[in-house]
Amino acid sequence: MRRKRMDAPPRMCARLLLLSLLCATGFCQRSKSNRCVLSRAKSCTECIRVDKDCSFCTDESFEESRCDLRENLLRYGCGEASIVYRRGEMRTEQNFSINTSLQRTQVSPQSMFMRLRAGEEMSFNMDVFQPLESPVDLYILMDFSYSMSDDLDNLKSMGENLAEFLQALTSNYTIGFGKFVDKVSSPQTDMRPEKLREPWNNADSPFSFKNVIRLTSNINHFSQELRKERISGNLDAPEGGFDAILQTAVCKDKIGWRKDSTHLLVFSTESAFHYEADGTNVLAGILARNDEQCHLDTSGTYVYDTKQDYPSVPTLVRLLGQHNIIPIFAVTNHSYSYYEKLHKYFPISEIGVLQEDSSNIVELLRTAFERIRSKMDIRADFVPKAMKTEFTSLVYEKTESGSFHINRGEVGKYNVRVKALEYVGGQHVCSLQKTEREGVIHVKPTSLSDSLKIRASVYCDVCSCEQQKEFSSPKCSFHGDFACGQCICHPGWRGDTCDCSPASSPNNEACIRPGDTEPCSGRGECLCGKCQCYSEDLRQRFDGPFCQYDVLQCPRTSGFLCNDRGRCSKGACVCESGWEGPGCECPTSNDTCIDSRGGICNNHGRCECGRCICDKASLYTSSTCEISYSLGFQAVCESIRDCVRCQAWGTGNKKANCSMCHLQIQMVEELKKEEASEYCSFQDEDDDCTYHYTLEGDPTVLPNTTVRVQKKKECPPGSFLWLIPLLIFLILLLGLLLLLCWKFCACCKACLALLPCCARGRTVGFKEDHYMLRHSLMSSDHLDTPMVRSGSLKGRDTVRWKINNNVHKQGFTSPAVANPKDLVPYGLSLRLTRLFTQNLVKLDTRECEQLRKEVEENLNEVFKHIPGCHKLQQTKFRLQPNSGKRQDHTIVDTVLTAPRSAKPEIIKVVEKHVSHEAFNDLKVSPGYYTVTSDQDAHGMVEFQEAVELVDVRVPLFIREEDDDEKQLQVEAIDVPTGIAEIGRRLVNITIIKEQASSLITFLQPAYSHSRFDKVAKIPVLREIIDNGKSQVTYRTRDLTAKNGRDYVFTEGDLVFQPGETRKEVQIPLLELTEIDTLLHNSQLKQFAVDLLHPKYGAKIGRYPQTTVTIADPEVVDSVPSMTGLSQVSQSPKGRLSAPLNPNAHALSAREIRFSWFPPPGKPLGYKVKYWIQGDPESEAHLIDVKAPSAELSNLYPFCDYEMQVCAYNALGEGPYSDIIHCRTLEDVPSEPGRLAFNVVSSTVTQLSWAEPAETNGEITAYEVSYGLVNEDNVPIGPMKKVLVEDPKKRMVLIENLRESQPYRYMVKARNGAGWGPEREATINLATQPKRPMSIPIIPDVPIIDAEGGEDYDSYLMYSTDVLRSPAGSKRPSVSDDSEHLLNGRVDFSFPGSASGTLTRTTNSSYHQLSSHVQQEHRVMGSSSLTRDYSTMLMGHDSRLPLGIPDTPTRLVFSALGPTSLKVSWQEPHCEKEVQGYSVQYQLLNGGEVHRLTIPNPSQNSVVVEDLLPNHSYVFKVKAQSEEGWGPEREGLITIECQVDPRSPLRPLPGSPFTLSTPSAPGPLVFTALNPDSLQLSWERPRKPNGSILGYMVTCEMLHGGGEPRNIYVEGDNPETNLTVPHLSENVPYKFKVQAKTTQGFGPEREGIITIESQDGGTFSQFGGQQYMREVYNFPTEYTTKTSISHSSLDPHFTDGMLMTSQRVESASSTLTKQVTKEFVSRTVMSSGTLTKQMERQFYEA
Repeated sequence: MRRKRMDAPPRMCARLLLLSLLCATGFCQRSKSNRCVLSRAKSCTECIRVDKDCSFCTDESFEESRCDLRENLLRYGCGEASIVYRRGEMRTEQNFSINTSLQRTQVSPQSMFMRLRAGEEMSFNMDVFQPLESPVDLYILMDFSYSMSDDLDNLKSMGENLAEFLQALTSNYTIGFGKFVDKVSSPQTDMRPEKLREPWNNADSPFSFKNVIRLTSNINHFSQELRKERISGNLDAPEGGFDAILQTAVCKDKIGWRKDSTHLLVFSTESAFHYEADGTNVLAGILARNDEQCHLDTSGTYVYDTKQDYPSVPTLVRLLGQHNIIPIFAVTNHSYSYYEKLHKYFPISEIGVLQEDSSNIVELLRTAFERIRSKMDIRADFVPKAMKTEFTSLVYEKTESGSFHINRGEVGKYNVRVKALEYVGGQHVCSLQKTEREGVIHVKPTSLSDSLKIRASVYCDVCSCEQQKEFSSPKCSFHGDFACGQCICHPGWRGDTCDCSPASSPNNEACIRPGDTEPCSGRGECLCGKCQCYSEDLRQRFDGPFCQYDVLQCPRTSGFLCNDRGRCSKGACVCESGWEGPGCECPTSNDTCIDSRGGICNNHGRCECGRCICDKASLYTSSTCEISYSLGFQAVCESIRDCVRCQAWGTGNKKANCSMCHLQIQMVEELKKEEASEYCSFQDEDDDCTYHYTLEGDPTVLPNTTVRVQKKKECPPGSFLWLIPLLIFLILLLGLLLLLCWKFCACCKACLALLPCCARGRTVGFKEDHYMLRHSLMSSDHLDTPMVRSGSLKGRDTVRWKINNNVHKQGFTSPAVANPKDLVPYGLSLRLTRLFTQNLVKLDTRECEQLRKEVEENLNEVFKHIPGCHKLQQTKFRLQPNSGKRQDHTIVDTVLTAPRSAKPEIIKVVEKHVSHEAFNDLKVSPGYYTVTSDQDAHGMVEFQEAVELVDVRVPLFIREEDDDEKQLQVEAIDVPTGIAEIGRRLVNITIIKEQASSLITFLQPAYSHSRFDKVAKIPVLREIIDNGKSQVTYRTRDLTAKNGRDYVFTEGDLVFQPGETRKEVQIPLLELTEIDTLLHNSQLKQFAVDLLHPKYGAKIGRYPQTTVTIADPEVVDSVPSMTGLSQVSQSPKGRLSAPLNPNAHALSAREIRFSWFPPPGKPLGYKVKYWIQGDPESEAHLIDVKAPSAELSNLYPFCDYEMQVCAYNALGEGPYSDIIHCRTLEDVPSEPGRLAFNVVSSTVTQLSWAEPAETNGEITAYEVSYGLVNEDNVPIGPMKKVLVEDPKKRMVLIENLRESQPYRYMVKARNGAGWGPEREATINLATQPKRPMSIPIIPDVPIIDAEGGEDYDSYLMYSTDVLRSPAGSKRPSVSDDSEHLLNGRVDFSFPGSASGTLTRTTNSSYHQLSSHVQQEHRVMGSSSLTRDYSTMLMGHDSRLPLGIPDTPTRLVFSALGPTSLKVSWQEPHCEKEVQGYSVQYQLLNGGEVHRLTIPNPSQNSVVVEDLLPNHSYVFKVKAQSEEGWGPEREGLITIECQVDPRSPLRPLPGSPFTLSTPSAPGPLVFTALNPDSLQLSWERPRKPNGSILGYMVTCEMLHGGGEPRNIYVEGDNPETNLTVPHLSENVPYKFKVQAKTTQGFGPEREGIITIESQDGGTFSQFGGQQYMREVYNFPTEYTTKTSISHSSLDPHFTDGMLMTSQRVESASSTLTKQVTKEFVSRTVMSSGTLTKQMERQFYEA
């Protein structure tokens, strides 16, 4: 096997080399993009329907493919009369020219006829004329619900205004009026009898729609009728206006619409609308769908309102377009958003804001009509399903809705394109119903009654030769029908003349060529007396009656088979037209031999094979036998120049020996261009004159060379040489004067700047005043905003700028609300003086690290003088384009964390050091900086001399909580340096966040289909967010598979109607044809399908494209595939190749289906091997199957597997296929690891848990439940639940528990498959010892208030700071942000989002003298973790002297790293001003006391570093006033850390850090050795996450008794064994195994076992459920090693265990284990002392 793999690369290289030669020869040329040949069409009709260019040959003697392009059929010998070819046709049936003098709309032509072949497209021009003035019909449709009463009153008084408006538009108008309310049924209308009579005072009975005033030109009649109307009413807010719009459109005669007028429908309302399915849903499905018919009675009332549903939006769009009605929506602000979206669905419509009393309706109509007059939409109605239309114009632009901007009064030119589709819904158009293939298309511009009618159809007729079929023809041996020049054999017969059947006796003699002994030259099989040549990989390789010819063995030219100008047939090249010769190397025309005079070879040679054979050839003879000096003209000129000077003027180097020159010199007055194409020109050194000459004839034969010399030389004048020194002097003088002027201007620049004339004309300002950005298209959280400088560009200018976020909100700057002590990350950008290199982008390079260190050291030194500033973080380097002459300098971006109040000081310090061009030793460029806070930014840019444009890089403050549309404002403040004035000062930036109505995606990123499927069906899914219509475009794209050769290019639109969630894309696949022999096994055929252009609010989801793999099998299920009459057979050598197209997909969490196509030949079976990805292949599982598929079962959930398959027959195994990867599906996780409780007080505990041992997927959330239980562990009252949505935060802090009451706690995990089982524990906090509060290095642990509600939708987070009360305040500084507390849910942002402060205040009063403050304050900021563990918040103690500060009211801790801690407190109450604080801390078990004095009273936090990890500390904080020190606030804290502080894994301060421990070991396997011992074995963890150092094994009795045993096993083996002695029979034991790496212990694998018999032969295993425990650190080691099987007693443990290497680890920290009804705590100190403590309680599960 290994040898075969080693031989594969040379074999593959050879095949690739041959492949490249074959492709170069054009072996594949004939079928490239030739769909006709690729289709393998068997009949004329089938051929004609393949492609619009396909033709069919009916010649009986034709031997090539009958279905081909027409030119190919002619070339291969098919007669013109024998070719069946169809062309589409188009003609104009009626065309009256447009008369512009007629004041009516017109279209030309009026009638067309089209007949197209499938896939064919035709186009023609159409003229449309709209006069300047046209008749107008205006129908006002008004909402008559009671809220529109004041609107009706105003409309009644506007009759004259409407008349004046219409008369200004046109002299020919009509006006009508209709009213609507809603369906007269419940719940839309109050159905009580009294309300049906009069819903409101002085109101009409409710109705759906009434046509009140038919369209009329009598404005007085209109006004009189309108005054009679009274308001009506209904119940629900949306109205039934859609019913009214539909009736207005379809009741053409009753409304009074005229034929040649512009139809305007004014829809006036202040409410939303009902639409399709509202009636069905609300009325429990009793209403039928709207029938789109007119249902007005004689009084104009709509009578079907309670019989049918509302219409849909697409229905209204279609019907209004068909009836030439343009809607104008006049709506109030209250409902504007609904109709703004609605009007975009109409090609031409307008919308306007109606005042609350409709007083501005006339002005609204005037504005809308002016816009409508400039637009026109062209639509096609009644288009057959098999056709597609498109309209374009070279003159007019299209709007977003698809209409055209036009100029009335002129004839518009448009182009109409009609295309016949090939496939509709995956089937050919000719298989559609006749009504779907033909029809009359109405092409009609909006508002025009006239339309162009196109009688269109798709050509799907049957070929005439097939209708004249000769049945059981003698030409077909009476075994077939003869039609279209070929035999169609009856079943059971085959061959060209149907003379062969399977029952025929073999006749091999006829297949043996004279002189050969083997049938068909050994290259084929003899069937029915004829050779069927072998094909290699479905490609024709041999031909001839005896397969004696190889199609690759024809003459080649330049390596190309038949010169790529023909094909190889029967050992000779068959050349294309225009080529001849054995290798098609010679063109038949003489075009390449024509000389410059139009002759052949200049009459000095003959033309052979496209080349001139010259009679006399020389160096200067061209390819057409002409003399060409250009081939060496300069050299010829140079070679005879001395002879020309000597013979012409007697000068030069040869003037003493002219006899050696034999040129024929002719002196001429002037050299004419037409006599010679080239000139020789040289300068005579004797007189500095230039002379010219030319030559004729062949220069290689000197007597034949004639030289024409121009008599007159060109000499320079000689009397002006004295001017040269004078000019040089004047130039130097001028340069000196300019230098003096420049120096003067530079020195006096400051003075000139004061002059009004100098400052005038130079301005700086922003290039644009507004930018509109879409959130979904943004690739950066910054925007480079251009700032330009105009006027004189001399000198330097700097511009200060600032940007404010959320300026669209009132009071967007609220510094009073923000706490000035809140820590804010300030972004800082500076330009360094050093040039930028690419190494600075790579964080791991030495250059980047050195510069980062230099920047941070210098900047930290500068900013440390600002109170509260932290060290710099996140330092990066980049370039800033468009920043003037220094744009190649390095820009440094870094983050400085400081209090909010420090912002002015930070900006001041930055400006100062930038102006000095240095931050200590760090050199910076002047004129550039940016300081960014959480809501604004300040900066400066520089214009150097001659610089006209620079970019201002402004932050955009992108946040999740941003409004759907927010606005930022950038302002140029001033010009501190330079003389420029500010021009455009402000620029507004609007960011729109689109809300997707649906997500459309492919189901999978890849699919595989066989060519035998013929159609690849690809599902497309839609996730509905806001139900409605959605649309997306799909389009195929070539990868290794090619359009026309492997599949058919497909493009179209998928339209999802409301409620639809699944569609299917169907792509036709093509059969194989003459493909290269080697391409099949070396290249995978794939093409892509893309989803593009989502519409109607849709967005592309997870998979925007999918890859389709096409399988090219030769044998499927042991049945050979037939290509024509050539049978695919096994290779003569009998060896099997690798199975084809292996494919795998997961069936469930523990099953994978692996399938493939059989290789050529007859395999007896298959061998499948599979293994976990990452494991060695030697550990693979091997199975034997007979079918070409296998189901792999008993797998791990959510695990990556690799697999291969090979086929075998009697000769042995073939090669294995490529490795296929597949991942099993997710399964629900196992229960979380054991629960750990860190008891802070009798009412406060910290609950933590470990990740499930078997996550079986990606953990997405945890649910914590807890509630009271009684002594029998039965719940009392409801269980409270908390959802922890961040799976990294496996810890909560629960407060306000009931004292001395037991609680049951349950935790379960969730992944993509759902919720797993719960881990449960019961504990009474009052009976447990208090421990220092422990803070692991995990940011933002949730806090839960047990006295809150019954359910928790969310939870609060820890904060970086505490609230500070103003001096002298009696209450803490707390604001009630009630808008964030909707339905008990708290909205918050995570750290790093630069969010503002979130404050929550509980509804209880603040008692000044109470011992416990009920009010609680939690602030959301951007730190990692803070928490005050204290529960006693003391108020002012009346026993303290007046003026002494109280105890600090809160103490909050925040872990910044394994050795650093931030301590914060809240300013205590004091009658006098606090002057400072004192902080002292020491180890809990004693040691040095550290004291910190803080003289600044505004600083209420301090960072303490160099602490010991995993050690407990006592902190005490007290405040000082002028009267003295106040009492202390004390707190205990421990920072948990699993990493040595000196390790490179040590986290940076303030950064979140979680450990990456190994996963759980493999399942535990028990083997009983005797009644008191067993062997335990397990496999290596699937995800070790590093080198495994060893395993910790814990053994304990399941039901208590005895002490747990801990065994440490060193080493890292694929499978580990351990012998455990000293067990008791019939006692269940629980075993746990954990793996250890440098980062700590991983989760446990648990198993329960009982040795039941005395002989050790059988045992009982309870479980195999996997658990996980918290990670602890054990630095002190005790080791016992044995090499033989015996017991070893450890000095600290009474039980010994047999093992290869044993090590027991313990630590100075506390380790806890759970035993039923018993609490065990073992502490092993570094001195070796062991203490034991027993309590009858639950402590840790």
